[in-house]
Amino acid sequence: MGVRQWLRSWPVIRQITGDDPSGRGNAVRSAATERTAPRTAHADSVTRSICPYCAVGCGQRVFVQDGRVTQIEGDPDSPISRGRLCPKGSASKQLVTSPSRVTKVLYRRPYGTDWEELDLGQAMDMIAERVLATRAATWQQRDEDGLTLRRTLGFASLGGATLDNEENYLMKKLYTALGAVQIENQARI
Repeated sequence: MGVRQWLRSWPVIRQITGDDPSGRGNAVRSAATERTAPRTAHADSVTRSICPYCAVGCGQRVFVQDGRVTQIEGDPDSPISRGRLCPKGSASKQLVTSPSRVTKVLYRRPYGTDWEELDLGQAMDMIAERVLATRAATWQQRDEDGLTLRRTLGFASLGGATLDNEENYLMKKLYTALGAVQIENQARI
C-alpha cells in the first residue's frame, strides 16, 4: 500500500479532500463501518413493555435472541414517551440481565445471622399466614360508640414508584379487601 493510498484510508483525509466536507456521507464510511449491524438486527422477537422505574409508563421494546434479552430501547409507538427513555430506563437491560440479580427467595429467621433459600410456595404460604394472623389479631369491627368500622390498623401498604398503574391498582384492591386503611404510594408522597 502506497503512502497516498494509505492516507486516503483515513476518513478525515477523505473528508477534507473529497466532496463530503461535513463528514456525513461516504467520507466517513470504512470497511469496518460496513460490517457493523445494529444490536437489534438479529433479534428473534421484539416484545413491547413498560419501563419499571417510575409511574410515567414509558414504552419499551425488548429485543430477545435465543431466549435472552439482548437490548431494550424506547418504543417509538408509545404515546407517552414517543421512543425516548431517561437514563434509568435506558439501563433497563442491566436490571434484567445482571449476574448479581437475586433470583431466589431468601429468608433470614428472627435473630438469625445467615440467609437461607426457601421454596417460593413456602415463602408465599408464610406471608399469607402472617397477613391473616395480623388481620385477625388487629381487626376492629366496631368502635367504642358502636359505629361499624370493619378495618385493621395492623398493616399498611406503601407502593413503590417502580410499580406501574396496574400493579398499584391491584395492590389497592387487595389491601382494601383485607380491611387496611393505610394505603399509600411513594409517587404521591
